[in-house]
Amino acid sequence: MLNALPQGIIGHDLNRKIFLFSSEAERITGYVQNEVLGRDCHQIFDNNLCGENCAFFDDKGRMPETHCSYDTTYKTKNGSFKEITMTVIPLRNERQETTGVLASLVDRTVLKHSHRRTEEPFRFGDIIGQDHKMQLIYDLIEDLSDSDVPVIISGESGTGKEIIAHAIHAASGRRDKVFVPVNCGALPEGTLESELFGHVKGAFTGAMRDKKGRFELAHTGTLFLDEVGELTLPMQVKLLRVLQHGTFEPVGGEKTVTVDVRVISATNRNLKDMVAKGTFREDLYYRLAVIPIDAPPLRHKKNDIPLLANEFLARVNRETRRNFSFSAEAMKTLVEYAWPGNVRQLQNAIQYATIKSRKEQVLLPNHFPHEVANAAAQLGQPGADGAFAHASRPGRKPKLNAAAVELALAKSGGNKAKAARMLGVGRATLYNFMNEHNGTLEDSHV
Repeated sequence: MLNALPQGIIGHDLNRKIFLFSSEAERITGYVQNEVLGRDCHQIFDNNLCGENCAFFDDKGRMPETHCSYDTTYKTKNGSFKEITMTVIPLRNERQETTGVLASLVDRTVLKHSHRRTEEPFRFGDIIGQDHKMQLIYDLIEDLSDSDVPVIISGESGTGKEIIAHAIHAASGRRDKVFVPVNCGALPEGTLESELFGHVKGAFTGAMRDKKGRFELAHTGTLFLDEVGELTLPMQVKLLRVLQHGTFEPVGGEKTVTVDVRVISATNRNLKDMVAKGTFREDLYYRLAVIPIDAPPLRHKKNDIPLLANEFLARVNRETRRNFSFSAEAMKTLVEYAWPGNVRQLQNAIQYATIKSRKEQVLLPNHFPHEVANAAAQLGQPGADGAFAHASRPGRKPKLNAAAVELALAKSGGNKAKAARMLGVGRATLYNFMNEHNGTLEDSHV
């Protein structure tokens, strides 16, 4: 009967010895019956299940007269977190003497996540986005909350890969531990090895003392390896060993260090292509890419641009105590620009505009950096026949750029002849430009 109940049921006596443990209690806590029956619940759950609300917290048996209920966050055996509503009822014999307690556990984790998504459907931690691609990422982060598997985040520069990594860490069982980032592409190989694995005193010139590396500093927490595609092959071998065995030796040291680290990596390169070319180890790739996440470029989620732009402008307003706003033309300019630098470039462009606007409170297209304003001016506004009015003077050959070409292709649905007419150039000119810039133009139109 107990195993048919939707609640988890745990019973223990006055000595906190567990004598009842239902199947739903097993699911919620991560423990099975033969691990807990007959044992002190504080030894099993380390005061973690009830916390300070425990009726036996101070060993005085502060038993409720009838029952008590409270919400708590419980860290399960596998390290994930559960949001639980706990109800504790005293057990009494025929003489009304207290003989123990019966605790009912209701898992509210999914419900609370649903409430969060209902209240803030366009946010996940510091991530902002309403596009369905972002919603899928939110779902995946929630799915990962019960797991410590390696994750690799791929995407162009400026797409927010580190913010996604932070969100994965914050939702995981390691959220109360450290998050340690390191940029693998910012340091030369010799320095990077010391940065990752540490060194002992005298290991090299300037090593005046022992120094812990990022792996050791991230012990029990999360290590974020940004630009992992920049690692040299010798460094890839050393990283692979840590991922396989959780051990390494500091530079110049002989003592093996063992660590417990969750690794999240990121790259703006195509690691599969690098594997095919022999510049990235295949075994390391599959170690890192257990769960791959693609951070979409901003041009592929244009419906997020107003949301992001308004958030960034609100931050500026709070910092400067001003009241900036976007004109309709300015917002249209932001939405139509291709943003090769993605979210980071958008944020910078808005900060630039608030400075350039001087005393004006309403931001206009000409307040944005010249590459943003020029792209909008080159395509102009659609006329009555749907063609674009160009900013260039009559007789002057329009100068093409990637942003304008991508926008014209998007507006024409990939029709290159129509896109050429919008841009005011011949088809051959557009084809030549696309061939020369094949690696930088949006894939779906090339």
